[in-house]
Order: sequence, then C-alpha cells, then structure tokens
Amino acid sequence: MQNKGIIKLFALLFGLVSIYQLSFTFKANQIEDEAKTYAVSKYAETDEDYQDKRNQAEIDYLDSLKTSKIKVGEDFESIEVYNMGVAQYTYNEVEENAMKLGLDLKGGINAIIQISVKDILKGLANNSRDPIFNKALDDAEELQKDAQESYLESFFRAFDAIKGDTKLASPDIFANRDLSDVIKFDMSDDEVKGILETKIDESIVSAFEVLRNRIDGFGVTSPNIQRLGNSGRILIELPGAKDKKRVVDIITKTAQLQFWETYKTQEVLPYILQVNQALVEANKDKVDASTEVAEAEEVVDSTESAIDELTGQIETDSTDVADINPLGIQSYGNGGSVAAIFLAKDREKVLEELNNSKNRALLPAEMRFAKFVWGIQDKDSEYSELYAIKGNRDGVPPLSGAVITDANQDYDQISRPAVSMQMNAKGAKTWEEMTKKAFETQGYIAIVLDNIVYSAPSVSNGAIAGGRSQISGAFSLTEAIDLANVLRAGKLPASAEIVQAEEVGPSLGQEAIDSGMKSFLIALAFVLLWMIFYYGKAGFAADVALLLNILLIFGVLASLGAVLTLPGIAGIVLTIGISVDANVLIFERIREEIDKGKSQKESVKDGFANALSSILDANITTGLTALILFVFGTGPIKGFATTLIIGIVTSLFTAIFITRLLIDWYVNRGGKLDFSTAMTKGLFKNVNINFLRKRKIAYVISSILLIASVGSLFTTGLDQGIDFVGGRTYLVRFAQEVSVEEVKGDLNAEFGSAEVKTIGGANQLKISTKYKVEDNSTDTDEEVQSKLFEVLTKYLPDGITYEEFLDGSGDAKIGKMFSSKVSPTIADDIKKSSVWAILGSLVVVFLYILFRFKKWQFSLGAVAAVFHDVLIVLGIFSITWRFMPFSMEIDQAFIAAILTVIGYSLNDTVVVFDRIREFLNEHTSWEFGKTINASLNSTLSRTLNTSVTTLVVLLAMFVFGADSLRGLLFALIVGVIVGTYSSMFIATPLMYDTAKKGDAAESLKKKEKEEDEA
Repeated sequence: MQNKGIIKLFALLFGLVSIYQLSFTFKANQIEDEAKTYAVSKYAETDEDYQDKRNQAEIDYLDSLKTSKIKVGEDFESIEVYNMGVAQYTYNEVEENAMKLGLDLKGGINAIIQISVKDILKGLANNSRDPIFNKALDDAEELQKDAQESYLESFFRAFDAIKGDTKLASPDIFANRDLSDVIKFDMSDDEVKGILETKIDESIVSAFEVLRNRIDGFGVTSPNIQRLGNSGRILIELPGAKDKKRVVDIITKTAQLQFWETYKTQEVLPYILQVNQALVEANKDKVDASTEVAEAEEVVDSTESAIDELTGQIETDSTDVADINPLGIQSYGNGGSVAAIFLAKDREKVLEELNNSKNRALLPAEMRFAKFVWGIQDKDSEYSELYAIKGNRDGVPPLSGAVITDANQDYDQISRPAVSMQMNAKGAKTWEEMTKKAFETQGYIAIVLDNIVYSAPSVSNGAIAGGRSQISGAFSLTEAIDLANVLRAGKLPASAEIVQAEEVGPSLGQEAIDSGMKSFLIALAFVLLWMIFYYGKAGFAADVALLLNILLIFGVLASLGAVLTLPGIAGIVLTIGISVDANVLIFERIREEIDKGKSQKESVKDGFANALSSILDANITTGLTALILFVFGTGPIKGFATTLIIGIVTSLFTAIFITRLLIDWYVNRGGKLDFSTAMTKGLFKNVNINFLRKRKIAYVISSILLIASVGSLFTTGLDQGIDFVGGRTYLVRFAQEVSVEEVKGDLNAEFGSAEVKTIGGANQLKISTKYKVEDNSTDTDEEVQSKLFEVLTKYLPDGITYEEFLDGSGDAKIGKMFSSKVSPTIADDIKKSSVWAILGSLVVVFLYILFRFKKWQFSLGAVAAVFHDVLIVLGIFSITWRFMPFSMEIDQAFIAAILTVIGYSLNDTVVVFDRIREFLNEHTSWEFGKTINASLNSTLSRTLNTSVTTLVVLLAMFVFGADSLRGLLFALIVGVIVGTYSSMFIATPLMYDTAKKGDAAESLKKKEKEEDEA
C-alpha cells in the first residue's frame, strides 16, 4: 500500500480531533451533573413543588455560568470553566462544541410551524374585500386538503378558475398603493405571480428570522430551527425545554403590538347597559315586568357585585339573574379605562352581543368604530376586564410595534415584572403627541399585544418624550422576559400555527439513553468477539479499525453540530453491523487468495484489491438510499440518515486503510495470519449448492408470501400512525398494570374513538385520538389533555394533580411521558413524501446498477428483489400488528426502516453481482449457469457472516433497546432475513432468467447447456 505515512498521519489527526471534540461533551455532562446536584441539595423533597423548584434551580445554575463575568484589565469577560492547557473555554463555548442530543434523548419539544401564506396574501392586498380574491383564498384552502403543491400555487389555480375579467393587478387587489413600486396596472397575471412568489418568500424568510431570534433568547441548549422547502413550514427543535405552553406562546405569538386611545368608563358604559337592557327586553316574558335596570348614566366606581346593583340586592335563583343581567356584568369598571368587568367564562358571549350589528346601532355616531378588547387575564382570577378602544375606519392604530427598536424585562412602580420599550425617532414623536393629548384630556392609552390589553395607563406628568414606554400587567417574571424577547425579535408577518408537535419528558429521554447505550455496548461486544472467533488474529485488526470507526462517527457528529437522536443511535449500531461487512469481504478474498497457493503478502495485496470494487458498490448503493432518506426525512429520521451516511464514509476509511495498515504491519514483521481459527478454517470452502435449480421452489415460496402480503394489505391494511393520518398521541405510564380494554372503553366514551396499545410493560399505554383533529389551536390541545387526565384519574395514584400528570418526570415517573400532534394536512404530506422517498431510492439504485454493470437485467433483478422485500415486510406488519406485544405503527421511523432494508438488500445483491461480473471475465469457458452458481457459492460465507452479525446486533437492540424503537427494529430484522434470501434466490435468478433468453446471453456468456453442471 502506497503513502502509508500520510494515512497514518491522517488517522492520527482524525482520532485526536475526534477525542478533542468529544471532550467538550464530557465536560458539558460534568457541568450539568453539578447543576443537578446543586438543585437537589437546595430543595428537599418535603418542599412544596420541589420538582419545579429543582428544575428552575438547575436552569439558574447553568445560566449563571453563561452570564457571570470577571474583570480582566478594563473589560469584563465570561468565566472559564474548561482549561485544556493551551486553551481555555467558557461554558457557552463548551456547550456550543458539545454533542447535540435530540429530543428523544434529552427530552424537550419539537414543532413544525405553518406560516399562514393566506394571511400574507391578505396583507399584500391590503385586506382587499374583492369577492373573487376572497373566494380564491377560500377555494385554495379546500384544494390544500388533497394537494402536494404549496398554498400559493393552489391560490393561483383557484383564482384562474374564477377570475373572469378580474386581474391580479387590479387596484382592488395587488396593484395597490403599498405595492405600486413593483406591481403596475398593466401587468399580466403571470408577471404578478412571479412578484408574489418573491414577496411570499421574503415574508417566510422574515418569519424564519423572527422565530430564530425568539428561540435564541429562549435559553435552551442547542436549539434547531430550519425551513422545510418552500411550503411556509418551519421546524423548531428545543431539546431540554419543559414548559410546552411557554414554548407555544413564544413561537406562535404574532407580537402585533398596538397603541390606542381608550374610551373612559362613563363614555362606553351607557352602551353596555343598553345592550344588557335590550337583552332583558328580548326575554321579558321570563322576567318580572317590575324589574328595572339602573340608570345608564350612573357610573359605579366600586368592586361590589354589579348583579347586586342591577337587582337591587334581591335574592333570586340563577335563572332569574340571567334574565335580569343576561350579559353577566360583575362590576361597572374603574371609572377610568376599564369599561366593565365580566366573568372570564362569558367572554365569548359578551363580545358576540356587543359586536352584534343590531346592538352596535345603539352606539353614538362618534363611537361607531369603537373596538372591544379584553385585558390580560390574571391566572388566579375568574374575572376579565373589558376595554373599549377608539378605533377608526381603516383599523390602523396611531402607533404600532414596528417602531420598537429595543425591549427589556423591567419592573413597574410597585415592583411588578414589566417590559420597557424604546422607540425609533418617528415612533417617539407620535408617542409624545399621543401622551400629550392623553395628559390634556385626562385620557388613557391602551397597550395592546395580539388583541389583548396589557395595560391602559393614564398620563399624569405631561407628554413623554424620548420614545420610552412600559408594559405592565398580571404576568410573571418569566412571562415578562419572554415578552421582551418576542418584542425585541419583532412581529411575525402572518399568523403561525403548530401543525405537528412532539413533547418528550426528560425521564423518558434518560431511559432512552440508558437503553440505547446498553444495546450499543452489547452489540459492540458481540461483534468484537465474533471477529476474533471467526478470523483469529486478523479479527483484532478489524476490531481496532471498528473502534476507531466508532470514535470517528461520534467525533464527526460532534464537530458538524449534528443532533444525535434515538434513531441516530440505531443508525450507529446498525453501522457497526454493516461496517463489519467491508472487513468480511476483504478477509474472505484474502482467504481465497491463500487457497490458490499465493504467499501471505501477495494474498493480502490481491485480497484488498479484489474486494475494493464490491466494497465500493455495496456502500454506494446503501449510501444512496441513506441520502434520499436524509433529503425526504425530518427530525429524528434525518438524524438516522446522517449517522448512517457518516458511518458508511468512516467505515470505508477504516476498513480499506486502517485494517490494511495493521495487517501489513503484522505481516511485515514476520507474523503469520490464517484469517481463520481452528473452528472456522475451511468453513463454507467446499459448498456447492445449485441455487438456480432451486429457483422455481423459491419463486413458489415468494409468490405465496407476496400473495398473502398483498391480500392482507388490501383487507386488514396497516396500523397507520398519526404521522400518516393525523391526530394526537400520548404515552402514559401508570403505577400498576391497567386493562387496555377498560381504558379504551372510557376514552371512547369521552372522545368518540381512541386507540390504546401497550408499549413496553403493561403499565405503559400509547393512546391516540382523532378528536378535533382539524383544530390545531393550543386551546384544543389543552382541552384534549385535560379530558385525558379526567378519564385516567381513576387509574392514577390518589392525589396526583393535573400538573404532576403532565410533567411525568417526578421520582415516581408516572403520567404523560410523551405527546405528539400531527395535523391531517401535514400527515398527507408525510405520506406522499414517504412514497416518493421509496420510489426515488428504487429509481436511483436502478440507474446506478445499470451504470455499473451495463446490463438492464442486473438492474431489473436488484429492483425486483427490493420490491419483493418491501412488500413482504409490509405484509408481515399487516398480518401481525394486531397481536404483537409492541407498537407496529407505520410512521416516519418505519419508512426509515424500509429504506434501510432497501439499502441492505441492495448491498447483499451487489456483492453477488460483482462476483458474477468478475467470474464472467475470469472464466470465459464456463456456462452462464455455472458462473451464477459459482458466484453465489463463493460469496455465501460473506453473505451469512454479515447477515448473522447484523441480525445479532439488531436483536440486541430489539431486546435491550428503547420500546419506541421495537417496531423499527422488527422491520429491520425481517428485512435482513428476507433481503439475504432474496439476493440469493430472487435477484440473481431473475437476472439469469431474463438474460439467458435474449441477446444479453451472448454478451454475458454462451447459452446454457441442457444439463446443469454439478
């Protein structure tokens, strides 16, 4: 081997860099352990809410390392926490360089956000009232329910179908004042479409940047945010995040900040009482005619019950109260900016009545644009304050959040958390004018964020110059920090909706790490021992190369900032099994050269050279399927593909170069290598199976399996997970075993339908429901979780609270451990992209094999075998999912398994094809059938060796790994068995049968003789 010195240098450098990179991970883990120890020592289990306090203390400890400074000269620098001698690192730098753990390993929240392109189009059209434009928007939503295209493309289709003479560049739509510099009246629709595509993309980019800035200020380790194509979807992953509501508030809040003048209580209360009286009159047949309502002009500045005022403190039942006070007024406000106070539960009803067109006719002419808005809701209060702001015809506030240049968490005059803001010059001028007017008229200015009044202060000291303002309200310190972060990052250009979400509890993540490491170590130990058992001293060289391979995989992952997930660990462990294949191929070829009587040095040289073609072809086909999986997958599946791709590259390097270095070193110093042991010497050496003669039996067996599989797929079908049908899923752990049927019956009574399955032990259930599947709002998420808790309360320990159930991470580890939500729209997209991923991989592999082997018969045999394997795996899942003791849902992880099966099957098939091509060139006098059989027999040792190794690895993961991976692993186990069978009995025989009947027979070999040769 040439250039050994360079290879040694590269191996040494790669190893040192990997160790250096991984050292940050060990240091970060050490610091996090110290934070946990500190939190535990600070709060005993006897403290109230000790778990929440410990979590916060842990966060505060780590935050202090990030923000603490020491004075160095004239400057302040962050404290160093990691000293490597030649370099020192702060905690921020350590955290940045450490291995990134995915949600399933660290716990946290994953969400896909859909930015509303409809809202963006409305904004670009200045909220046009054009009927054709608005109908096209609605029609586009309907088209999206069964379309792979973007919303914008659906809008264009819908508009073209109904436009008539209307143009996109009409003054009432996009040729408006705001777009006058880019859209002209005489432009064609096609020209406008191009401009709109650019504008939409700019808005999505803006939304991406806004969300990225918000997430950066959230305070989690290694957040991940990325755009998903041009669909307007944005993926956000927050490992370690625990407060789902807080996350949802931050990423979906549009941050539409507005400043409005408000009406005073005495100005708007007469209207509210008139509406109340009108409702009384409408129900006068139920009300005593003598009941009178207090005079509208009277203003009560009191916190006493308004019902007492309205009824004259007459005792009555609830029906009578509703009749004489149908709006449910609780108090007449504060005589200032609050119009009135109502029960929080009546908010929707109150706004419906006050905004009713018939009732609004009662408003004075000067108040016809009044807008009623609720104040921020105090968590501990059952009452809500109503404000009336001075709207206008255009609905445009005098001052908006666009003028905010900075925002910070602060405290108000009575030491409550608040947010201080700084405006730009234009905003400062307008703010000064507004505050001057409010001071002179003794008026109030409402600070409205996302249609909620946070505060409506008076101006007591004259006009406020300089553009400084403050938002105060009934929110916590954390909420004030988040609000400042959101305002500082800016507002979203359109509403954002969570269309897919996952929440993983930290304890479940730790269990995943523990089980993943256990399966990893067991699989690794078996592979290391097996290589020594089978290949003797040469096995040690393979083991050293394998250990270096693992070090390089983790080192590359850490240096690239890639996120390690549970499927990623599965990819690494699977890589261990597959990476052995390269060494097996090399060692088997060396054994063949030794059997030919060559010297040891020549055998090693020729063995490596002859194995190279097979190694490259096998790994390239597997790599192509992994690459397609990376392109089409998201989240954990992308992590699986990433580790597989990295593993293939590092496996090639270690097997081809490192193993060679070690073997050459040993041989050159006089050592003798047999590449076998006493038990394995001569194993498979004289095997001479006539595979082609048995192909008809194989065809019959495969036909029966395929018919059964297809029949079951069309009748029983597959257990499609929410990734493919939409819905919500929860993993709930109980203190004791529970009855699946009993729980399912209770849930069906509440939700209409629910799927309940045992996952792992009998005390752990996976619960899925399509209840309100079309509604992605956080209110519905909360409603479903609340109903779930109510139903499951009788199965949980006495006294467990709703918060403890949701947390699921206490010492008892009881409650919700995981939750996931997928909207029907994105489920349809996932399903279609999965189909394209599988078909795409088949096409790419067909073309690659055609390119490498020059004959379509090879491509046909390989692709047919892959179809065969995929259909049988699907069929076995269809036949067995109803009674297997683990989840066999078809989800994105299953698609990863299918693509891995494709890669493995092709790996096996390509090795056989490569040997066939080699034998055709070497043994030109052999009949074609003899060449095929000889090729299959000569690769049998490699095929079985690799298959057994990979199967044992997968079985170790299946038995000792995480429950959530068992479905994926079962698919891989079935796929390895079926793939090994198909490479020998389907792919090669099909290639033979198609080649021998055409001209290809002449180019491959002469026509086969009547008699099969023994």
